[in-house]
Amino acid sequence: MTHKDILASAFLTDADLSGGGLKVHSPVDGALLGSVATHSADDVEAMIARAKSAFDRWKSVPAPRRGELIRLFGDELRAAKNELGALVSLEAGKILQEGLGEVQEMIDICDLAVGQSRQLFGLTIASERPGHSMRETWHPLGVTGVISAFNFPVAVFAWNFALATVCGNTTIWKPSEKTPLTALSVQKIFEKALKKFGDAPEGLLHVAIGGAEIGEALTSSKDVPLISATGSTRMGRIVGPKVAERFGKTILELGGNNAMIVAPSADLENAVRAIVFSAVGTCGQRCTSLRRLIVHQDVRDQLVERLKSAYAGLPIGSPLEKGTLVGPLIDKQAFDAMQHALDNARAEGGKITGGEKVDAVEGGYYVRPAIVEMVEQSEIVKHETFAPILYVLTYQTLDEAIALQNDVPQGLSSCIFSTDVRETETFLSATGSDCGIANVNIGPSGAEIGGAFGGEKETGGGRESGSDSWKAYMRRQTNTVNYSRELPLAQGIKFEIEPLHLPQSSAKSTPCHPGLEPGASMLGA
Repeated sequence: MTHKDILASAFLTDADLSGGGLKVHSPVDGALLGSVATHSADDVEAMIARAKSAFDRWKSVPAPRRGELIRLFGDELRAAKNELGALVSLEAGKILQEGLGEVQEMIDICDLAVGQSRQLFGLTIASERPGHSMRETWHPLGVTGVISAFNFPVAVFAWNFALATVCGNTTIWKPSEKTPLTALSVQKIFEKALKKFGDAPEGLLHVAIGGAEIGEALTSSKDVPLISATGSTRMGRIVGPKVAERFGKTILELGGNNAMIVAPSADLENAVRAIVFSAVGTCGQRCTSLRRLIVHQDVRDQLVERLKSAYAGLPIGSPLEKGTLVGPLIDKQAFDAMQHALDNARAEGGKITGGEKVDAVEGGYYVRPAIVEMVEQSEIVKHETFAPILYVLTYQTLDEAIALQNDVPQGLSSCIFSTDVRETETFLSATGSDCGIANVNIGPSGAEIGGAFGGEKETGGGRESGSDSWKAYMRRQTNTVNYSRELPLAQGIKFEIEPLHLPQSSAKSTPCHPGLEPGASMLGA
C-alpha cells in the first residue's frame, strides 16, 4: 500500500490532511503525510466547557450502560485493526507487527473496561457504633486530560480513555505533535461507536492538537481534575507541580532505564531472544525498552558473543515491509541524541559494537542497534536515551546485581533470568527490584493490560491499565449510616445536652406500609 492508501483506509480525508499549520512527516522516509490544523488555548477552554457539560449527563448513566459504549468501541477497533495498525507504523515508525499489537492493546483494554463497568465496587466496613453501617463508594471524577507520547500513539490513550469512560468521565486528548494522524483516526473510529450507541451526550471525547500551549491549558485548568501524562521526566517536572498547585490529580508515566539481570543458571537461549526483542523493538523507543544488561561474570562472554551474532543478522528497513524487525528512529533529533550518548559512552570507557547510521530507506533515520560494554555504571548509563543502545555491565554477587539495577533515577521495569528460585524470589522481594514492574524469565517489555502499568522514582508513580488502576479516575467517598434511634459518638465520646422538648405533632403517624395500621403485620394474625 502507498502512504496515501494507508491514510485513506484509516478514514483520513484530504480535508483532515491539508490546510493546517502542523506538518506531519513519516519517519519511514521523511515524506510529508499532511498539514494538520491545530488548536489554540481558547479552543481547549471551549473543549473543557463542552466536556464538563457532557460529564453532567454521562455521570448519571449506569456504569454497565457506559461499558456498552466501550464494547462498541472495541468492536470498531477490531474491524479497523489492520488499517489503524498500518497507520501507526507509517506515522510512528513501528514495524507492522508492533503497529497491529498496539491496536490489539486498545481492544484488550476495551474488553477489560467492559467487565470493569460492572465491578466499580467499594467496601462494607464494620462500625464500632451499634445500629450503624459504614461503606466506601466510588463516583466519577470529571474531565480527564490525557497527554500521550509518539512511541505509543494510541494504546496509552486507550488505557486511560476506556477506564475513564466507564467510570463516568469525559476526556480531552492531546496527542504528540509527531503523531496526530493516529489520534484523528481513532476519533473517527470512536464516532462510529457513538452512532451505534445512540444516546450518548456530545463531548465525551475531544482531540486537541498542538504544542506546549495545549498542555499548559489542560494542566492549568481547575475544571480538569485529572491529568494523565506520558513522556519524559523533564515533562513530568513541569506537569506535576502545575497540577499539584491547583490540587488536581496526576497519573505520570515518565522515564524508564530498564535492566535485566542474567544469572549463571539462566536459560541463555531464551535470554537472548528476550534481550533482542526488548532492546531493539520499536528501535529502542519504548518506555520499557531494555537499556542495561547486568550479566554474571561466568556467562558474560558467552552471552555477549551470542548477542553480537544476533544483532548482526537483524533485518533493518521499512517498518511497512514484511520481515523487518528494526524500523527507523522517529526523527533526526532522536538520531543526534543517540550519537551523543555513544560519544559519551566511548569517552567513559565503553566498547561499542554497532550504533552507526544505516542506509535502509532514503529520508529516514535508520541505525544499527548498539551494544556498549561498560567498565562501570557511569553517568551516561544512568541517563535514559530513547534509542537502541544496550549497555552491558558485569556482576559477581546477586546483591551487587540488584544494587546496580536499582542505582538509577528511574524505576519502571526490570527482570531477571535465572532458574534458581532463591535468586528469583529475592529479586521480587522488598530487598530486590525497586521498580513498578519486576519480571522473571521474560524481558521488561510487552506488558499485558491485566496488570497495573507504571513505575517508581522519576518514572512518576502513576498506574494505568489493569488491576485497580480504575480508582485513579474516580473519587472515593466514605459513608456512615445510622439506622438506629440513638446517636452514639465514635471513640466512646460523651457529649450530652439537655433533652429537647419539641411540641408534639398533631399529625397522625403514617404506617410503614400503605394500607396497614401501625403495629399491624403484613403476614396476618
